[in-house]
Amino acid sequence: MPITLTSVIIDAADIEQESSFWHRLLGGSLTPTPTHHFVQVPGLPVIVVQSAPGHTAPHWPDGTSQQMHLDFGVEDLATADRTATDAGATRLRPTDEITAETRAGSRVYASPAGHPFCLRST
Repeated sequence: MPITLTSVIIDAADIEQESSFWHRLLGGSLTPTPTHHFVQVPGLPVIVVQSAPGHTAPHWPDGTSQQMHLDFGVEDLATADRTATDAGATRLRPTDEITAETRAGSRVYASPAGHPFCLRST
C-alpha cells in the first residue's frame, strides 16, 4: 500500500496572516474556516494553516529548534526571492545579494508565523 503526503499542517496564532502569506507565495486557492485555512495548489499537498493561539515561533538557526521546514524548488531564485519577500517572508540568514550571476543555490526564510522554509534552485 503506497503512502502519500496529502497535506502539511502549519500552526499559527494569526491564521489570516499566515494563510495569506502561503497563498501569495504559492498561488492556488484559499478556503477559510473558523479554525483552519486551506491553501490548495495543483501538484502540491494541501497546506493547512490551523489556529494555535499560543503558538511561539521558532528562533532558528540561532535559538529554539525549527521543528520542521519546507523546501521549494524554483527555476529562478532571484524572482522567487522577490516573490517570497514581497509576500511577507523574512530572510533568516544573511545571504549574498541575488544577481543575474547568482541565481543558483538556496535561500532560507521564515513565514510571518516564523516557520522556516527554503527556496532552492532546480
